[in-house]
Amino acid sequence: MTATPATANRERRDGLVSRIRRFLRQVVAELKKVVRPTRNELITYTTVVLFFVVVVMAYVSGLDYLFGKLVLWVFGG
Repeated sequence: MTATPATANRERRDGLVSRIRRFLRQVVAELKKVVRPTRNELITYTTVVLFFVVVVMAYVSGLDYLFGKLVLWVFGG
């Protein structure tokens, strides 16, 4: 959205306090749009995240083990 000359002049005239008030009003308006998850959704999301973390942790651990064995084989250990 482009600012018209009238809007630009008004924004320049607005003081620091009025800009802060406008910002806080906009923050509160956005926070009112937030929808909190239900208990079942929260449990589902938490389960999915924990499962994903365990899978990634196992993958990284496996790679670490294989690369460690490879380095010991290449450099003799």
